[in-house]
Amino acid sequence: MLEAMKHRPIQRSKARLLAGKWWFTIKRYASWLSPKIRIAKDRSVNSAAYCIFTHRTPLFRELKEVDRWLHNNKAVNLKLAAGKLDGLLLKPGETFSYWRTIGKPTRSKGYVEGMVLFYGGFKTGVGGGLCQMSNLIYWMTLHTPLTVTERHRHSYDVFPDVNRTQPFGSGATCAYNYLDLQIKNTTDTTYQLRVRVSDNELIGEWRAELPEYRRYEVYEKEHLMASQPWGGYIRSNVIHRRTFNSDNQLIADEYVSSNNALMMYAPLLEQPV
Repeated sequence: MLEAMKHRPIQRSKARLLAGKWWFTIKRYASWLSPKIRIAKDRSVNSAAYCIFTHRTPLFRELKEVDRWLHNNKAVNLKLAAGKLDGLLLKPGETFSYWRTIGKPTRSKGYVEGMVLFYGGFKTGVGGGLCQMSNLIYWMTLHTPLTVTERHRHSYDVFPDVNRTQPFGSGATCAYNYLDLQIKNTTDTTYQLRVRVSDNELIGEWRAELPEYRRYEVYEKEHLMASQPWGGYIRSNVIHRRTFNSDNQLIADEYVSSNNALMMYAPLLEQPV
């Protein structure tokens, strides 16, 4: 019973939410002053020689009660973020920080109102939609030897799957600046992030100076939609990653993350045959 009840949503006051946001924001700013982490800063307009992994996601999806203008504004925000991220070099020993690279999204920088997921629903906020970029980068990174050192999962499953091609829970939520995505290069070669926004898609690549002979396959286990004693549903799974060598032989099968999210829609229950 206690295990089930811990996923029940907790209503917090606006004052409590603001105080928590302030505390974690200040804590993040303080951590940025630490000399222990070498943050990637250099960029290059020339692409590194080898494409290690590439992925693209649609800019526009049919989502219930989400107006088209929110998708259009999201595209504006993603283009601005891509301008800061594209060409970034991640050298051996360096760490990529999503928010240190992009900076705070503000109106003065051209960011506009977009959709922001908020406690099981959504609202509008300046810079809304940038989670699509962090989701893309995280997913691509899982298909490289780079090491994810900070990633935050979504606590709510807000929309039903619509043509989903990735496992549930394989994204990375972000909120300036306290929910960051950080990736460390523990290899001996320099990696490069390339991202751009087309008319209909967000497109990304991790490239490198040297080829990568290993291949990675990300998959889910133990996927479950379970009713809870308090009336809601929790969606959960475990993400794993297989690694194959150049001869396509399995050399590793490792745990990546566990996900538990409160479902904000009724699950599709299978009908008896």
